[in-house]
Amino acid sequence: MEGSFKCAVPLVLFCGWFSGVHLKSPSCHEVRTAFQLRHIGPLMLVPDTPGRDEDLQICMHNEPTCCTKRMEERYQVVVRRELLQSIQFLSFELKYRIEKNGGAFQDAFKSLIHIATNHTNSMFKTGYRTMAKEASEVVKGLFTDISLYVLDLGASIEDVVLSFFDSLFPLVYNRLIHPGLSEVSVDYSECLRLTRQDVNPFGAYPMKMAAELSRPLQAMKTLLHALSIGNEVINMTENVVFTRECSRALVKMEYCSHCHGLTLIKPCVAYCLNVMRGCLANLADIDPHWRHYISNLDELTSVILGSRGVEQALLRVAPLANEAILYAQLNGLEISTTVSKVCGQPQERPIATEIVSTVRTPATASFKPQDVSPFANLTQKRRDFMNYIRRYRTFYASLAEQICEGDLLPQDSSTCWSGKNVVESYTSRVVGNGLKEQANNPEVKVRGSDPMVKQAIDKLLYISKMHQSKATKAAQWSLSELGSGEGEDAESSGECDDEDGCTGSGSGAPGRQKNTNTPEDRWAKDKIFPAVAPTLKGAKVTAPSFSPSGTARSKPGAASSHCSLLSITMVTILGLLCHWIL
Repeated sequence: MEGSFKCAVPLVLFCGWFSGVHLKSPSCHEVRTAFQLRHIGPLMLVPDTPGRDEDLQICMHNEPTCCTKRMEERYQVVVRRELLQSIQFLSFELKYRIEKNGGAFQDAFKSLIHIATNHTNSMFKTGYRTMAKEASEVVKGLFTDISLYVLDLGASIEDVVLSFFDSLFPLVYNRLIHPGLSEVSVDYSECLRLTRQDVNPFGAYPMKMAAELSRPLQAMKTLLHALSIGNEVINMTENVVFTRECSRALVKMEYCSHCHGLTLIKPCVAYCLNVMRGCLANLADIDPHWRHYISNLDELTSVILGSRGVEQALLRVAPLANEAILYAQLNGLEISTTVSKVCGQPQERPIATEIVSTVRTPATASFKPQDVSPFANLTQKRRDFMNYIRRYRTFYASLAEQICEGDLLPQDSSTCWSGKNVVESYTSRVVGNGLKEQANNPEVKVRGSDPMVKQAIDKLLYISKMHQSKATKAAQWSLSELGSGEGEDAESSGECDDEDGCTGSGSGAPGRQKNTNTPEDRWAKDKIFPAVAPTLKGAKVTAPSFSPSGTARSKPGAASSHCSLLSITMVTILGLLCHWIL
């Protein structure tokens, strides 16, 4: 039966020229119509009647044909254009979603930077009026540097935060620790700024702020870069260059049937898969890297919008700066001693206003960020975006199938085009995806890797490495933040006494110790220290210990002062608890 069918098909094709099965007359009218409708080229290239062309190289046939060599050349141009259009159609919405969400995250971040700047300035205006105007420039510099970091145009977060406290120290020293100074020389202010890390007036708070900002801002920076890279990869995909072998196979699949007057027949599905998998073999190799890219987007957006995300980190700048300033005020005597040894005595000009206390009492509860967050709507957008983009995890692996599932599938027909004849089914082996699988492809010879596709893979690998390296660094920050120690009541210095002018911040690199500060400790510092600060004027208070050694060491002779402060703290807590209960 099968043998008789194979014999019958050529007979049908031959009789078609004369009986009108496929052509009403032995002419190329239908071929000319398809040639015109698909904008393949000028009609003058199509003959009026079937003939023979010995120069045909792709659609070679022994019978009369409606194709010429010049038509084949036009067909090769058109099949490349049509395949690129199919890829662009399939990737259009994906690219649009990536661009739209990248813009949404960037706009929300800009708005949040503005809010956090105002939030921090409000803290200074409320609690530190004497330095608020000057501090606004320092605050502006901090958030400008944070923005540049996220855009991959600035220094590291650690350097940004330390620079902020370097610039803040002269203001704190001249306006709060020594408020009787109306002006100091530029050289003296510069000396204060340069020696901030050695004097360590803010204890461990600079490193604590850097630790809290590091992970979410690194994730934000990586996400914006990743979304940009994603668009670049898709653009490269949409402009992939097809080989000569691919173009010839596409012409054979889509247009060689026209040479026989068969303008409506579709390629066999299995035949189409072999051709498309051969042409898109390099693109299919992007698949594992693209899957990993989607997973990276999921992780990054989760960090950014999580409970310790970008919004929470930026809005924590104000309270952490407040705690750092309060710490410096309460250790003003030791700081002054050290500064005088390093920078000498400034030229003092007394101001006319009366100074009530060396220690200010900032109203920490009075400044609040605005109720509506620019990140509030991003949570749902992020969920919708990730639900959508997860459907594209297999985009590159299924690209050939998606193209073949379009107009190429035969509809309501028991026969299809095999590249040479009309058949009931395609009998050759169907190969898999990727370059390695194409060695046995019966339709397309694939010679090697595409440099442009390799470049796209390198871009995706770069995002993965960038994410992994930043995740590792963020984990190190977290470990340092949760480092061992005895908590807030432990002294962190151990090899330095009061005569040396040390501030109890620990030996080694100043301000770079591990954090053992707990939420309860922060509550106590926010609520208790402002209330007792005037009473404790000149008393020594230590910040949370960040000592890498993990052991809290007390200075000789510091036990009585330490216990006195602890007693006052406990009494104040008990008083507040009783007030709440009553």
